[in-house]
Amino acid sequence: MAIVALADWLIVPDIGLLPLLALGPAFASVACDLRRTGMVGIVAVALCLPLSTQGPSGQYRLHVALTAIAGVTLASLVASAARTRHERRLADVRSVAEAAQRVLLRPVPRRAGPGLGVAVSYTSAVAEARIGGDLYEVVTHPRGVRVIVGDVQGKGLEAVETAAIVLGAFREAAYDELDLLGVVTRLENALSRRLTGEQFVTAVLAEVRDEDEIAIVNCGHPAPLIIRSDGGAEFAEPPEETPPLGLAWLKPEEPTVLVERFAEGDQILLYTDGIVEARDHGGAFYPLTDRVHLLTGPDPQTSLDTLRADLLKHVGRPLSDDAAMLLLRRSPAPLHPDP
Repeated sequence: MAIVALADWLIVPDIGLLPLLALGPAFASVACDLRRTGMVGIVAVALCLPLSTQGPSGQYRLHVALTAIAGVTLASLVASAARTRHERRLADVRSVAEAAQRVLLRPVPRRAGPGLGVAVSYTSAVAEARIGGDLYEVVTHPRGVRVIVGDVQGKGLEAVETAAIVLGAFREAAYDELDLLGVVTRLENALSRRLTGEQFVTAVLAEVRDEDEIAIVNCGHPAPLIIRSDGGAEFAEPPEETPPLGLAWLKPEEPTVLVERFAEGDQILLYTDGIVEARDHGGAFYPLTDRVHLLTGPDPQTSLDTLRADLLKHVGRPLSDDAAMLLLRRSPAPLHPDP
């Protein structure tokens, strides 16, 4: 508005730049609240009054400018009020989503048992919701540590509801069942009572044992990546394909339990397909195996955050699918553990 007023003062008044003062309240409605938008409209009128007296057609210029400013200010007030209501509703939705996320995806412990570091990362494709169909959980029980990372078919509230069913069943079964196959059976039974048609959930379940071993059951999910202490990396591919949870009728046999060495200094990364299927602008997939060096930092969570930042840099835009990662690192057990 200052530029318009100065231009009208220096240039021939009859050109009629004063209606451009309405740009002030128009732009104010984009970023200001109702009160400030109205104040900007008043300032525009205050600038218009002395400038309109210049030239032989001062009254005509005044009427045209005031009409334009008044009309735009009124429309800006309506737009500002609507935008403020929308922002409040969005803030309410985000607060509810954050509360749901805290219940659904609870914070995992940084250490699960002696000598086992844990880190998680979750990026929702729906930024406003902050939650989606990917899931993870870490449960410590007397026989070791059990974890799950999964991906629900579909998106939206229905996917979130299915993820809640899986996590609720896993949290109970991980304490009660003697082995991973029993946990898988419990999850399958819980889903069979809720899912209809051909809905399913891909998941990887793992159990860290005290004997420097980790047991893995893969139900149609991307294979976890094991990073050895010497820097080597390998995928823990299941010996036989197992259908996702909810489609057990495709293969009535029990899934195969894969046992891998998991010694001191080793890490295992469980993730969803939103990681390996992320593409850059040229269509190239994210090279996960080429980025394992990013996970060699002293702190597991910092290392995983570095990997997530590299993933977002590779994509260069918001992710098209939810992306969850869970990192387990076997480190030396403390000599004097905390009570």
